[in-house]
Amino acid sequence: MERISITRDLAFSRLIYGMWRVLDDTDTSPERIRNKLDACLDQGITTIDQAAIYGGYQAESALGDALEGTHLRDKIEIVTKCGIVAPSARHSGVRVPHYDTSRAHILESVDYSLMAMRTDYIDLLLIHRPDPFMNHDETGATLDALVFSGKVRAVGVSNFKPHDWSLLQSAMRTPLSTNQIELSVVAHQGFTNGDVAFHQMNDTPIMAWSPLAGGALFGDDPATARLRQAISKFAVRTGFDSGAVAIAWLLAQPAKILPIMGSNRIARIRGFSQAFDVPMDREAWFDIYTSALGHPVP
Repeated sequence: MERISITRDLAFSRLIYGMWRVLDDTDTSPERIRNKLDACLDQGITTIDQAAIYGGYQAESALGDALEGTHLRDKIEIVTKCGIVAPSARHSGVRVPHYDTSRAHILESVDYSLMAMRTDYIDLLLIHRPDPFMNHDETGATLDALVFSGKVRAVGVSNFKPHDWSLLQSAMRTPLSTNQIELSVVAHQGFTNGDVAFHQMNDTPIMAWSPLAGGALFGDDPATARLRQAISKFAVRTGFDSGAVAIAWLLAQPAKILPIMGSNRIARIRGFSQAFDVPMDREAWFDIYTSALGHPVP
């Protein structure tokens, strides 16, 4: 599978396996999770996306349980995120859900993630959401320190706008490596509002969350009926399923987009890489895009 350079000495698989809903499965045993990781590795999908808050702050531990006693950690890159604080067993004293990008919280969150996932280092740490209360000098210095310490190999952000990115980067010695944003045939605004252009201009890879629009392409929402029909026709004509077509649409765009694929069905996971075989030229791309817009381009 194609690999994308995140830093000079760190590369990710072009498709990433997301573990946001790993604990929604009927079977959350370590063996079941290992089987999902094996299904990914068989295709060359080596990058795993996590976050402190996933699974009510339990998903990282579920991954750690699956890695313990195996050599899987040596075969994967782990991405995790910090900065969201919500009432839970871990934050039982919290009254109001909020963001926390303070030095104390980031360091505590990283140490917890390392312990939970049974690892000595995190390949990529992301600030999960823009924090309107962020002290960019404090946050930037903390991220730098984590990289220099070796606990984290690279740092980046999630859901940041270009101005949020620029503010944080201005206080850092370490380059921010990626931005994880929502991108799909449904959530396509990033291609015209400057989000994608900013990172494409700076040659920064983009991680795309919810690349299948949270399943909206497979339901019966009238708002996406025309788009679903266009994708379905293309899928039938080329012999691929609609999900593969939607991912191929993202992969074909010239920016370095790494879709984060999420599924608890192992059969579905095994088919992720089919998206690379879908033929997607410029006209096909715009046929799907204009169907999403609901009108031809001007």
